[in-house]
Amino acid sequence: MDIFIGLFIIAVCCVVIWRASDGFETASQYIGRKLSDGVRGATINAIGSSMPELFTTLFFLFYYSVYYSKISEASNGFAGGIGTTAGSAIFNGMIIPAIVIFAVIGYGLAKNVKVGKKVIFRDGLSLIAAELILILLISGSTLYWWHGLILMSTYGLYVTFMLRTMTEKEESEVKVYYQNNQSSKRLTNILTINLAPLFIKEKINTSNAWPLLITSMLIIGLACFFLVYSCELTATALGIKTYFVAVILASAATSVPDTILSYKDAINGEYDDAVANALGSNIFDVCFALGLPLLIFTMAYGPIQMSPDTVDNISELRLILLALTIIAFLLYYFGESLNRVKAFIFLAIYILFVTYIYGRAYQQEWAVEMGQYLRDVLL
Repeated sequence: MDIFIGLFIIAVCCVVIWRASDGFETASQYIGRKLSDGVRGATINAIGSSMPELFTTLFFLFYYSVYYSKISEASNGFAGGIGTTAGSAIFNGMIIPAIVIFAVIGYGLAKNVKVGKKVIFRDGLSLIAAELILILLISGSTLYWWHGLILMSTYGLYVTFMLRTMTEKEESEVKVYYQNNQSSKRLTNILTINLAPLFIKEKINTSNAWPLLITSMLIIGLACFFLVYSCELTATALGIKTYFVAVILASAATSVPDTILSYKDAINGEYDDAVANALGSNIFDVCFALGLPLLIFTMAYGPIQMSPDTVDNISELRLILLALTIIAFLLYYFGESLNRVKAFIFLAIYILFVTYIYGRAYQQEWAVEMGQYLRDVLL
């Protein structure tokens, strides 16, 4: 029975995150209206749509420690957090581009998706560099506050570079992104988590965009708390570690905003932003969504001593993440465009990844041997 309850809560969290992300998108489009060249997708959109990963990692760390009243349980919390962020990065890198390609072709907007090489080169190499830093940084069994600080600083450098090298849009190019015609449906909007009409009466501006953005993030955060609880409940019912549920189910749930934003950007013909959002979100996940909770927790409670199982699991996951990111980068960069063939390759790779995680969760011999091989590569 617990497994159905856990899966039901996860499904509800997905819906709540999805609905709240619509409000965030409305606000972020206005706030980032002058950003161009894929910068909005890689910064404003990526940061906001990755709030679920940040909140989930934070709750995983503090939930395990506070709920169990044992700081030693932080090892499992960190495993759940890195499982969510890394799993989300793999989901973003494989599933989102496939959805974008199928959407563009399916709606007859184009025969393929052409993305600027500049965007792919810039964000793809930045992501690979961030993942290499993650592998080198978290190579032992103890995590310190400065690990989190270095990860956050890495993301800070990336954003600084993006903002300093972008081309600002002219004021005349700025669009009005929202106009409210639903003010009479207040109760319906509340029940359906349709946040934009609750804040914007006539026209979006700075004074209502920011409250809308913050409220959306808070609702997403609340959903993530229940997501963490449901992951543990589901894992217990399945007889596996919470880490494995986080890698697949929590990561997919937290990737809902990324998927929606990239899908809508693609439908609007903003292909650079659609891909930049996925890549930028991954950089945020790897650096900030993991770094900030790690910094806060270790400053409050001291270093995290990871268990041997946690060290093994995250070592495998980090190497898989890097390998799949490099494969995705090559698929993005080489060739004139993204087409159906590449979309099916992305889907096949993700299915293989899920199969491997399933095998490791239930200690199947082939998966255990593969995991040992991956760990040996890092030694």
